[in-house]
Amino acid sequence: MDPKLLEILVCPICKGPLEHRRAEQELVCTRDKLAFPIRDGIPVMLESEARNLDDASA
Repeated sequence: MDPKLLEILVCPICKGPLEHRRAEQELVCTRDKLAFPIRDGIPVMLESEARNLDDASA
């Protein structure tokens, strides 16, 4: 992912910062406990596509 893009992306729900987890290909919001997938280098910032971190180990 482009580092400049990572600097400006925020959680679409709380507008908080996101953690880039390269190995999992996800952007994680620790406040909302959601992981947004990155598919083909494009972050999918839809709540309906996010994985709930409470349901699985982070």
